[in-house]
Amino acid sequence: MKIIKKILVGLLVVFIIMQFFGPDKNEGDMASIDAFIADTNPPNDVHEVLKNACFDCHSDVTRYPWYNSITPVNYWMADHIKHGKGHFDVSAWDSYSVKKKDHKMDELIEMIEAKEMPLPSYTWTHGDAKLSEEQIKAIIDWGTVVRAKYSGQIQPE
Repeated sequence: MKIIKKILVGLLVVFIIMQFFGPDKNEGDMASIDAFIADTNPPNDVHEVLKNACFDCHSDVTRYPWYNSITPVNYWMADHIKHGKGHFDVSAWDSYSVKKKDHKMDELIEMIEAKEMPLPSYTWTHGDAKLSEEQIKAIIDWGTVVRAKYSGQIQPE
């Protein structure tokens, strides 16, 4: 029984020490999404959905909940954000070619249509990110219009 107590105390000490370390936070300026907003011109209802359900993981602007201060949760969240931005990063929108923008909007439509985004692990703690059928339709309609704009700009190879 003494060995189990020592192991538990050791694990507690390690856990406490871990709290002093954490990954860098993804805290950018709201201006980093301006190019995306200006270029895609989402209606107000879609803009609100993007703000509540997408930008935390797909931009340089993340609203961190209180539990992000707890290690290892903060590492898990940082990994989610890294992967999210790797797939679709509205803060890097200006650096994308028209063809890539079109492709990213196609992926966005696919993921929303399939109800794969936002992730369930995100909506568990962000109730306002759960999308209604009306919101899904509005995003798909907006995305389709944006894709049509980009399709007309793509130069044949």
